[in-house]
Amino acid sequence: MQKYINLGLKRAMQWLMASAVALILYSCASMGTPSGGPRDEDPPRFVRANPMPEAVNVSRSNMSIDFNELVNVKDAFSKVVVSPPSTQAPRISSSGRRVNIEFRDTLLPNTTYTVDFSNAIQDVNENNPLEGFSYTFSTGPTLDSLRISGMVLNAADLEPQKDVLVGVHSILNDTAFLKLPFERVAKTDDRGRFIIRGLKPGPYRVFALGDANNDFRWDNPEESIAFYNEIVVPQTEQTTVTDTIYNLKTMEVDTVVDRSRTIFLPNDLLLSYFNINFKPQYIVKNERLDSTRISLILNGPSPKIPTLTPLNVTASDDWYDLERSANNDTLTYWLREPSLVSTDTLKMRVDFQGLLRSGEIEERSDTLDFITTRPRAVKPKKKSKQEETDSLPQVRFLDLRMISAPQLDVYSPVIIEVNEPLETFFSSALHLEEKVDSLWGTVPGFNGAEPLDSLSLRRYKINMPWKYGTEYRLRVDSLATHSIYGISNRPAEFNFKVKALADYSSLKMNITGLPDSVPAFMELLTSSDAVARTAPVINGVATFKDVNPGTYYARITLDANGNGKFDTGNYDKQIQPETVFYYPKKINLRKNWDIDQSWNVYELPADQQKPNAIKKNKPERKKHDRQEQQVEEEEDEIFDPTRNPFNPNDRRRSSRNRTTY
Repeated sequence: MQKYINLGLKRAMQWLMASAVALILYSCASMGTPSGGPRDEDPPRFVRANPMPEAVNVSRSNMSIDFNELVNVKDAFSKVVVSPPSTQAPRISSSGRRVNIEFRDTLLPNTTYTVDFSNAIQDVNENNPLEGFSYTFSTGPTLDSLRISGMVLNAADLEPQKDVLVGVHSILNDTAFLKLPFERVAKTDDRGRFIIRGLKPGPYRVFALGDANNDFRWDNPEESIAFYNEIVVPQTEQTTVTDTIYNLKTMEVDTVVDRSRTIFLPNDLLLSYFNINFKPQYIVKNERLDSTRISLILNGPSPKIPTLTPLNVTASDDWYDLERSANNDTLTYWLREPSLVSTDTLKMRVDFQGLLRSGEIEERSDTLDFITTRPRAVKPKKKSKQEETDSLPQVRFLDLRMISAPQLDVYSPVIIEVNEPLETFFSSALHLEEKVDSLWGTVPGFNGAEPLDSLSLRRYKINMPWKYGTEYRLRVDSLATHSIYGISNRPAEFNFKVKALADYSSLKMNITGLPDSVPAFMELLTSSDAVARTAPVINGVATFKDVNPGTYYARITLDANGNGKFDTGNYDKQIQPETVFYYPKKINLRKNWDIDQSWNVYELPADQQKPNAIKKNKPERKKHDRQEQQVEEEEDEIFDPTRNPFNPNDRRRSSRNRTTY
């Protein structure tokens, strides 16, 4: 019996061994997709170039740069910048692992050329960009190697300005920016930073330009600009930095080495980017909205309200009522006289004004036709008695409505709108009541409605010291209003309720660092960077009462001319735009909360003030930790929090002992 058991075990072992061998052979012979390994997150690495970087006495017009992997040059026309700029931009192309540069203009003698690629060079497989790569050579025996660096921020909202041209002039008079192309240029990256390389020793003026026509000078007043107040002199300093070398096996410190580095200065220029809001003036559109209205739209703000004179119909001086925008660029003329209303085609002479770049006013005129399109007459059909009854003329009434929300803020007026301009509005026909203990009672001190402003003809407001949490009722009698066409309103009733005190929050901001001699105002901003509330800064304090709960951000403007709004710069008068500060954190306000907050406006440098949550131009996210670390180091290198942005002679942003190359 034991013999058969041993024989069975032996055969089982043989079968298992055979199966194992067969499985091994099958796995060795089978085809499969090998593992691709970890994802490539490294950018291309420079290998060699012909001629080599920083070569001198270069006479050829074709250059090649080799990398360690297949590369593409993305958006070369917009991202790659060549200094000094030339009439014809070089042709930049890629082939395999090589980037080719072909200069189509004759190279200038004894000149240092810099080709700044920004992040245009990427690997083919994963599109990893090579950040801040540049290629430099000289057509003469020496290489100019000085650099200046800084940042461009939009003056009004501290947004980093991407792909803005930054250039220099060694000719220091103000007209060089207007008449001559930049001598050397760079473009800002996605954080608004720039480095201008290859500078000769000597003084320079520094500018930023939204160069719409690619001529490297400000000859178009619609282009945005920035200018640095001071003369800039590039220089270098030597410093010693400490490098720590780690043992890769134990990750312990192996060696500490002191190295000498060169600092290129200035490395902290802050350029405030602005637009002078110039637009060439012309008529965009003229339209006959209906028989009673004509509309005129201009391309830009008008210093004076345009004047219309009827040419084919005799009319009195007050033949219209005008609704207009604050800038006099959108206008609606309501026709008062029957002769104008009944005329299908009105021929008008339009006299208007336009601002020249110099600030002078230019008088202009045009002749326009305003045509009414009337429906074609249709032969009437025989109607039944019911249809004849339904077709009797109907009495027309004014459309009168309340456009305020039924849940009213305690500081807001009630706004009433009508569909035609009014000739009369009888205040005695308006009755405002409040509910007290479920009974309606007359509100004392109510004197009726008044025009909302001088721009709108059809909106009226009721401003009262509303009581928190109180219900109100506004009753309008029939015939309370009469339009310029003799139309009146029906009786109307509007109910609304004022929010309770407990529904609000309040904010008190204690501000330090502002100059006492300059007025300022603070704005509460929504998550879209839009203004929600505004308050003046008085003795270093801005107070906001009755704020609706929510998440807010804050901005302060130094109001140099005291007009209560941000004012842009003026290069012709050498006036910088007004200075703006952002509170670096969000402000959470909840119901029935009173917040007391402190804010030192100089606690952070300008580029770190605006919270990322409300930035429109967010930097691209880097794919590799080493790249992120390099970017952070570059940010630390370029700027210093000790600058005073209010002082026009101190528009820098960083300490001068950090940037090393």
